[in-house]
Amino acid sequence: MAGKSPIDVRKALKGADHPVGRDDLVAQARCNGGDERVVDKLSHAGTEKFDGPDDIQKGLFDNA
Repeated sequence: MAGKSPIDVRKALKGADHPVGRDDLVAQARCNGGDERVVDKLSHAGTEKFDGPDDIQKGLFDNA
């Protein structure tokens, strides 16, 4: 995920409750004005549900 850091992702997902589904994360990122690359990466994540922030980071950056 070139150009986007874990901090960018956390900012885009501020206010998200956990566990959370992928579609809800995408909506939260859009609502928070998240970078389109972050939104795209979230929408194509292979995981349907995330248990917390660390799970989100792992799902996005371990498969980058």
